[in-house]
Amino acid sequence: MNWDQLLSTKRTGQEERVYTVQHQRTQFQRDYDRLVFSSPFRRLQDKTQVFPLPGSVFVHNRLTHSLEVASVGRSLGHNIAAFLLENKGLKNTLINEIGSVVATACLAHDMGNPPFGHSGESALSQYFVKGDGRKLKDGYEISDAEWNDLIEFEGNANAFRLLTHQFKGRRKGGFGLTYSSVASILKYPYASGLESKKKYGFFQSEKEMFERVVKELGLIETEPGVYCRHPLVYLVEAADDICYQVMDVEDSHKLRILDTVKTKEILLAFLAEDEDKATRDRIEEVSTEVTDTNEQISFIRASVIGKLVGCCTQIFKANYDRIMSGNFSGSLIDHLEGKTKQAAENCSEISFNDIYRHQSVVEIELSGFKILGSLLHEFSKAVLNPQDKYSKMLLPFIPNQYSVGLEASPYQKLQSVLDYISGMTDVYALDLYRKINGIGLADKRF
Repeated sequence: MNWDQLLSTKRTGQEERVYTVQHQRTQFQRDYDRLVFSSPFRRLQDKTQVFPLPGSVFVHNRLTHSLEVASVGRSLGHNIAAFLLENKGLKNTLINEIGSVVATACLAHDMGNPPFGHSGESALSQYFVKGDGRKLKDGYEISDAEWNDLIEFEGNANAFRLLTHQFKGRRKGGFGLTYSSVASILKYPYASGLESKKKYGFFQSEKEMFERVVKELGLIETEPGVYCRHPLVYLVEAADDICYQVMDVEDSHKLRILDTVKTKEILLAFLAEDEDKATRDRIEEVSTEVTDTNEQISFIRASVIGKLVGCCTQIFKANYDRIMSGNFSGSLIDHLEGKTKQAAENCSEISFNDIYRHQSVVEIELSGFKILGSLLHEFSKAVLNPQDKYSKMLLPFIPNQYSVGLEASPYQKLQSVLDYISGMTDVYALDLYRKINGIGLADKRF
């Protein structure tokens, strides 16, 4: 792979367009701004990241998480841009824009995720695996490849669809982002249904767009239908890994799931006694001046993020040739070494055992499972049986942009429901669930 191909300002749905208007912003900065001002991005503020959305304590939602990931990703991108210019002697003027490309992809990386946290994807998949939806494969003309998309709903593939698909009444090519920005979210550059792969990067409905992007950017096909990642995907993934590992610990402290002593112990473990002595001394100095424990934790967290950004930058540099040839495996975080690696593994274990299994997290996931499963059941029946009296009452709820028409295939109709439900906020999904199930009607006066 080469950077002259990998950095492309060609836009989805606008491949033949010739730009005549000059902008002060670069093409990649325009990508970033398009996402920030979009409705799907704004709706992330009411989508659960891990913990229930705020009561008296404000914790991360998918919006704040995405903004923080973009900040870390931009730093990683700038580091690698400097490396390419100084050490690899590249002359492409777009190299300086790598930070903007990575930040844009970081903003978009969670936009395809449904409401109610990590259980949302499973809830949508389970309807087709074990719910009433399992009968649809035999009752309707749905291909094996399309069925794999349904039984393994994937937020990453849904993000690619959201960014590139032409919804009704909307522009061709979706957001019309540059090929490089779109490719930088493709963590899994292959279709669903591969036995050796747990996740995937695109639905069958976006296969043509996917193939167009990977061909244009020169991504290497490592086996039939499977491509290597765009190099910048590793930076997006690292930024996400860094943020959710560290920020979940900080949120847990604010919610008193972890006490102050335990929280500091988890975070300080990332900083070695010798090589990070200056950072540790600075933390001790600040902790003497600042008595607020939340502020102390925030400062330590910032120091840890700085350390991990440096580590991931060095891992990318050390494995540059393997990354560019498509032979690098795993994430950058997977290649941490020594004390930092041990600290990351310990952090992951604590997160899994003490945080993600906490009652408040499990409760929101259980609720989400019930709510999303119910909505998918009702609206799937409605789109497949539009002449039914009950269906005629439900279908107007689906926004016009997601409607596909009576002539659409069963797969397309079911996708329209998944588009609608996956784009909902937690509050909207709960409110709609109550309405169609008659919950709370007894309290209303007619």
